[in-house]
Formats: sequence, C-alpha cells, structure tokens
Amino acid sequence: MALEDSTFSSRPESLSLPVPEKGEEPVQEAKEDAPPTGVFNVSEELGHVVTTETSTPPQPSTNNSLSFQAKMAAREAQANQHRKKLQGAGQERGKFGWARSKRKRQRYVEKNGRCNVQHGNMRETYRYLTDIFTTLVDLNWRCSLFVFVMAYAVTWLFFGAIWYLIAYCRGDLDHLEDETWTPCVNNVNGFISAFLFSIETETTIGYGHRVITDQCPVGTMLLLLQAILGSMVNAFMVGCMFVKISQPNKRAETLVFSRNAVISLRDDKLCLMFRVGDLRSSHIVGANMRAKLIKSKQTQEGEFIPLDQTDISVGFETGDDRLFLVSPLVISHEIDSRSPFWDMSQAQLEKEDFEIVVILEGMVEATGMTCQARSSYLAEEVLWGHRFSPMMSLAEGFFDVDYGAFHHTFEVDTPSCSARELALAAARREAHLYWSISSRLDEEKWEGPNLTEQSTKPTDSESVSEKKEGDGPTFIVGGVTDTQDQSVVGEQNGSITTDQSESEA
Repeated sequence: MALEDSTFSSRPESLSLPVPEKGEEPVQEAKEDAPPTGVFNVSEELGHVVTTETSTPPQPSTNNSLSFQAKMAAREAQANQHRKKLQGAGQERGKFGWARSKRKRQRYVEKNGRCNVQHGNMRETYRYLTDIFTTLVDLNWRCSLFVFVMAYAVTWLFFGAIWYLIAYCRGDLDHLEDETWTPCVNNVNGFISAFLFSIETETTIGYGHRVITDQCPVGTMLLLLQAILGSMVNAFMVGCMFVKISQPNKRAETLVFSRNAVISLRDDKLCLMFRVGDLRSSHIVGANMRAKLIKSKQTQEGEFIPLDQTDISVGFETGDDRLFLVSPLVISHEIDSRSPFWDMSQAQLEKEDFEIVVILEGMVEATGMTCQARSSYLAEEVLWGHRFSPMMSLAEGFFDVDYGAFHHTFEVDTPSCSARELALAAARREAHLYWSISSRLDEEKWEGPNLTEQSTKPTDSESVSEKKEGDGPTFIVGGVTDTQDQSVVGEQNGSITTDQSESEA
C-alpha cells in the first residue's frame, strides 16, 4: 500500500519511520516510478501509521551533492559493516547530529583466557626472589631458555676458573715438561683445558685424559663441592623445565567456549546461556563452572568501585555447575531476582558496558594436575533473542558431535522486556485467572432457590459487576468500576475487592 506524504499533512507523534543506521546516506525523496522501499501498515484503531523497513540492501547513491557529514558516515559504514545491525534505530547522536560511535570496552580477560592486567610501580621486587622456582616457571620460554643455558655456563666457567687458579698457584703451568712433577690435575695446561675439566666433572662424563691426582687436597675438596652443586643445578633447572613443559594451561587450549552468549526463554524464564566443549577424548575430571560479572559501579556513599566483580549463578545451589564434559554443554544462568540482569531489557543491553568472565576448572585425567580455562563476553557479544543450534546427532552405535555448529545461533521469539517485567506480567495473569475462577465459584455458591431477589448492575463491555441481595457478599470481577478505582493497588498485589451488602427485610 503506497502512501504519499501529502496524505498526512501533520504526522502524529506515534509515527515511527525507519531510522538510518550508522553510515547510511540520508533518504532521498522517492520518485514516481521508483518502487516502495517499505511496507506501510495503517491501524484504524490506533490512528497512526507504522512503517516497517524491508531487508533489501541499500543502493549506493550517485548523488555528488552529498554533505560532508553523509560522506564521512558512508566511509565509516564500509569499515563497520558487521556492526550496522547493532547500531540501528537506537543510535546516539552528538551535538551537531553526527553519529556518535560507541567506545569499545577494554577487555579484562581476553577471549583466549589471558588476563589483560599489568602490574607497575612495584617496589618490593625482592619478594620474587623468595619464590625463585615459581618465578622461573612463570617466565616466558625465551627467558626460561636463557636462564637454563646461563645456569650451566656460569657454573662451568666459575669452576673452570678455580681449577685454572689452583694450577697457576701451585706452579703446574711452569712444570708442563717436567716428568717428575705431580700436578693437581693431569693434562691441564691452560684455561681451556681447565674449563673442559670443569665440564667433565659437573656432567660426570669422565673421558679419562684429565684426572685429579692424590697430591692435591684442595682439588679434592673442590671436586666434591662441584659435584654437589652440579647435582643441585641439574635438579633445579630440569625440574623447572619439566614443570613448564607439563603446565596444565596448555590443556586449556582444547577447552573451547562459544564466541557469543545468548539470552532467550527457557521454561518461560529468561536465561543467559553460553556453550562450552572439550576437543580431546580424554576428559576433565571434576569439571566446575563459574561466572563473574565485571562492571564498574558507584556506591550510595559516592565511592567508585572500578571493575567490581559480581557472582553469576550457573547452578551452584542445584549442583548444575558440576559438569560431565563428555560432549558440548550449554551453560544456563536463570535471570531471577538475585541475578544482576534482573532489570535489564533488550534496549538497555545495547547501552550497557560490562564483561562476563566464565571460568572452567577441572583436573586433567592424564596428569592429575588442575586445569583452568577462561573466556569473556562483552555486552555487544551477548545476543538477545538467540538460541544455540543443536550439534549432536545419533549415528550407528554412537553419538556424533558436529563442531562445525559449535558457535552457530539462530533467532527465536523472545520478549524484549526485562525479566522483572516478564515476571510481573506473568504474576498478574495468574492472579487474574485465580480470582476469576474463585469469583465464579462463589457466585454459583450463593445462587440458589433461597435467593428470591437478584439485581444486576450494567457495566462496561469489558467488565461485569454483579450485586446479589442476600446474606452473601458481592464480588466484582475484572473491568474498572467505582469500587475498583479505589483499590487499584490491591488488585496489583493479587487481592480482590468485596462489598458486604446488607440483607433487606
């Protein structure tokens, strides 16, 4: 149905037109031969016009007389095509009407689980040396390999220098050609030979060419000291490398989380859901799931708390947080009165700035070490009105899991109101149904052959008010009457108004 602008000389306030998305060019006046770009629905009862935008892609405009603002918006749209849908009708405008882009939130925890926090201005750095083993394990691989090489090289050079100093002080280097002279170490004629003897001693190679004699008690004590210290260095460095190689955080690389979280109905209740899966056939023993809401807040006293952490229940009371992670699972958080999303609607979700951190903990079946996998979801990564696609099917003798659909979601019918409003509407419907049934039963109870007179008071088309003369009370059901106007609060709380009528003689 095509409507001309001349038909409505003055548009009502309820007229809703398609709002151009960020980067779209201003709507030009439609020509007579151009097809309509929208579907117009005229409501006779409401008395206003609603236009629905079609899904046809916008045609590139060839008008060279566009404003500078429109050209800049068009360039931004080409660079942000994937964010057009999120920045639609509710886009915030600046002082001069320009589209104001939403500042991207800095992640507290990256998608791969790395915490995006750096510690600075630490003056008590000596505390790292008190736990040198953990400090070495926490180093990156480049620094760890450097420390590993330097630990052996320094000890070899240190003891090699001492062996050379002993030979120099005893005069062994001055009697190299003397057959009657007994040196401290045979065949040590310089620093290089002393360094090689140090390596042979610490690594227990023992080629047999260079050997300590019994005429050097100082060398004997040094040999014992180097053997003991060499064993300690071997144990320390090999232990560090073994722990670093077998760290369970590498096991977390095969624990995957869905790219997006979704909000939809489950058993008539809004739920926040995300999916987790294990790519390995070896299982995580005692898997446990936790979730945190990271959002800055201000207290009633005016204190600002940056990155405040709030627990998000994923089934701790019922035990649903303990997972049997054999196949991918959808973790659900029911949005109830204790949830931080209790008052959040779809429109408010698009304006919120928060981060949801999910943590999966468990013990690796192969090594018995505790593993932790982390991920996070920003506000724009939470899809309202979506549901995860099924990915498990029954094959011949086993269940087949298709990880190609792990991140896939599809849209479902979901109310855009908050969980509080949804629960209040459901309570009102249940209260209305309960009191309507009880009122009808009471009416049938008081109706009988003993009642001879009955007066009926006419009401509006949406309500029926019956007043019976006799010993019983009069019930007012539905509608809006004079008595109900005085007790609106009582009806909202699920109460019913009764008028006690006096019996006529």
